[in-house]
Amino acid sequence: MSRQQLSSMPSLTSSHDQADVISAADLSLQGQQPMSSVVEMTPRRKQAYGDVISEMNNKTSFESKRIHHEDPHIHTIVPSGDSKRVILLSSKSRGSDWDLTMVKDEQDSNNGIESEDSGFQLDVDSSSIKIMANTTAAANDVADIAAPVDMTVTTQKSGTTVINITPPSKMEHRLLEHLHSTPLPSIVSADIAEDCADLGKKRTSSVLEVSESKPATVEIRQPHKELIKGPDQLFPADSYTTTTAMGAVKLKIDERGMASIPPLSVPTLLQRTVARHMDHPALCVKRDGKWIKWTYKQYLHDVTVCAKAFIRLGLERFHSVCILGFNSPEWIIADLAAIHAGGFAAGIYTTNSAEACLHCALNGQADIIVVEDRKQLEKILSIKDQIPTLKAIVQYTGKPHVEGVITWSQLMHLGNATPDNVYEDRLKRMAVNQCCTLIYTSGTTGPPKGVMLNHDNLTWISHNLATYMGMRDGKESFLSYLPLSHVAAQITDIYVPLSVGGTVYFAQPDVLKGSLAETLREVRPTTFFGVPRVWEKIFEKMQAIGKQTTGIKKTIATWAKRVGSSYNRRRMEGRSSRPFGYSIANALVFKKVREGLGLDRTRVILSGAAPLSREVAEYFTSLDIPIMEVYGMSESTGPHSINNITKGFHINSAGKTAPGCITKIANPDKDGNGEILMGGRHVFMGYLNDPGNTSSVVNADGFLSTGDVGHTDKFGFVYITGRIKEILITAGGENVAPVLIEDNIKAELPIVSQAMVVGDRRKFLSVLLTLRTEVDSDTQEPLPILTRPTRDLCEEYGLSLAETVTDVISAAERGMTVPAGAVTGQDAEAVKFVKVIDAAIERANRKAISAAQRVQKWTILPVDFSIPGGELGPTMKVKRSYVAKKYADVIERFY
Repeated sequence: MSRQQLSSMPSLTSSHDQADVISAADLSLQGQQPMSSVVEMTPRRKQAYGDVISEMNNKTSFESKRIHHEDPHIHTIVPSGDSKRVILLSSKSRGSDWDLTMVKDEQDSNNGIESEDSGFQLDVDSSSIKIMANTTAAANDVADIAAPVDMTVTTQKSGTTVINITPPSKMEHRLLEHLHSTPLPSIVSADIAEDCADLGKKRTSSVLEVSESKPATVEIRQPHKELIKGPDQLFPADSYTTTTAMGAVKLKIDERGMASIPPLSVPTLLQRTVARHMDHPALCVKRDGKWIKWTYKQYLHDVTVCAKAFIRLGLERFHSVCILGFNSPEWIIADLAAIHAGGFAAGIYTTNSAEACLHCALNGQADIIVVEDRKQLEKILSIKDQIPTLKAIVQYTGKPHVEGVITWSQLMHLGNATPDNVYEDRLKRMAVNQCCTLIYTSGTTGPPKGVMLNHDNLTWISHNLATYMGMRDGKESFLSYLPLSHVAAQITDIYVPLSVGGTVYFAQPDVLKGSLAETLREVRPTTFFGVPRVWEKIFEKMQAIGKQTTGIKKTIATWAKRVGSSYNRRRMEGRSSRPFGYSIANALVFKKVREGLGLDRTRVILSGAAPLSREVAEYFTSLDIPIMEVYGMSESTGPHSINNITKGFHINSAGKTAPGCITKIANPDKDGNGEILMGGRHVFMGYLNDPGNTSSVVNADGFLSTGDVGHTDKFGFVYITGRIKEILITAGGENVAPVLIEDNIKAELPIVSQAMVVGDRRKFLSVLLTLRTEVDSDTQEPLPILTRPTRDLCEEYGLSLAETVTDVISAAERGMTVPAGAVTGQDAEAVKFVKVIDAAIERANRKAISAAQRVQKWTILPVDFSIPGGELGPTMKVKRSYVAKKYADVIERFY
């Protein structure tokens, strides 16, 4: 076998760029030695490369299902069309030459390489390589080496396709990521894409378009030329999932309906909204008693300036900016700036420990971390030395107490001093089917996983939700108060407002410590989203007020609630007629309640992240404040099914599947319950750097296994009956979904804050109960003091002197152990209290669908569940495994 160095190509370096390889960041990571490439030998690649490995003994060796490039300067290895030739593109260590080498069996001519069976000829001069191909397949073969250089293609009158390859300037070397080659079967395009990922190079794309006319016409658009036209371009991909930072995925674009709308990038979404609503308020925050507003024009300006600053600080493409703080304009500006700069926006919960923050920063290769204040800064300072990629820390409120931390004003000054071209270059290299945001799961079952969301995920589902809920362009307002690190808040506070040109008002950091009602009354949003615990707290306060109402007011309120329930039952049945007396009930009760809550202008009222209890849902419905439940998850970019007040809603359902989305039930039982599968353009890309977990939840067709158990009814409503991981299997082998049982118990016992059923692999079920108590306004930790309504209920239940949880627990223990017979005094009260609890649980048991689902024992825990205590996640979901471990001894005493 012979080899011939065809020619020396001019240097790809310039006097300004003295490096031999191109970084994955900005083409000029100076001083780096060329990377030694290690290519994973997948079955597909093994088949494609197997025939040529023996011909390359001096360049590669084949060991342990890997190809090892022993020459560290080889950038590409691609078989030609007949699978017996390999083209190598290599550079010398510190020289100025690039060599194109063709490995073949035949003798090479002195004037180039020519082969009848391969159908192409290479002619070389000092500035270019001209490849003349007689067939489409041959042109296709040589396209495999096109990535590092400019390429133009013309078809001569003689029928020969001429491909001119010219070295680019300033090291604009690119490895081929995707080569979309249909209908040319000879290109191993998927393998080339895998090579690039394995080599850790910049992932860009080339598109090969082929005409079936004779002679063959091949058009190759190179990344640094026509193809770099982002940010709305769509990179070719052969899978619905990826776990690599630079990966691209297929999109489920249909021919009609909601799923047919063209993909849109986040930068284009913002720019289009600015064009429609340049001077409309976009972001509003109250500081020092005054509202400060950003118009959409200022919004875009600050995002652009912040993005340039991030690039100047060293943010690399496909690296993250972690954001740690309470909701604010700066939070959202930093989020969108990270995306505009070609990086990932990665919110972190303010309740996360330093260790959890470290995990997120390492997973996303954080180059920059943005924090709110000193409290969050100290977390990052304690771990910063363990984050090798970290280049800058920014604090957006207050003055940093340590040197080296950048203030928000300094960040913006830096961005203003940075030229636009670096920012514009990042925009041009984007694709809508590449990742732009990381949502970290709360980590209830292990370390947080980085949920990869692409531009289309975010912009498509937001447009879908806004359209389905009938939101009006330029007329909607929103209250931002739930953690922006959660996907629900990302959609309702960032992307839906962007879709409709809405105004986002930011609550104060103490909003969940008691100021929510006041903020709602001041802002009066047109759309309001709350997690179930928020609605439960409002419900509790309203019930406490209602108990103080007497006489004619109480009579009117009771009558009005019957009217409200009747009216909304009709709406659920699809009837629009109002019952007799509705206008009076609305004027006397409903309107005043809505005004008192700050919901008098609210057209869209949503609840999500966890199921809303029937009791709470029915209460608000009776006041003509129907709450529309939304079902979704981080992996579905938020909403998947939605209740809609005009298109159909049912209490305790998860709504109907959103337009363009698909719901499937896997392996349904006799009642139709099975695992819920989701399909559509909202399904996430994968978990970053976690192929194992990704493949376990997304199948080859792009359907997401939710882990939720449920069914759909004949009207298309989705009902959730439990989670697979929460399902209890009794000793008798019966599957039990605990959530419905818990909701029934809480409905019968209003003194109960949380109920958690236990009994996995046990002979019967038991329940852990917590009581409603006061909360520390600073730490949000539950206090041992009972709330006023709880004390009143305890008195009704027989405990006249109960002030604390300890008082109640002591009474319950006495009531369970007092000998039968005559009892007096406090013992009598204790016995009565236990009987009340027993009776309430028995009423709940009557709703059980089988004997195995009846609760037989109960106990009251000394402390309510909370986020600081670790029993609740950021969206108030119970961490069952944590609670079971924490109270393992209590559970054992049941059995």
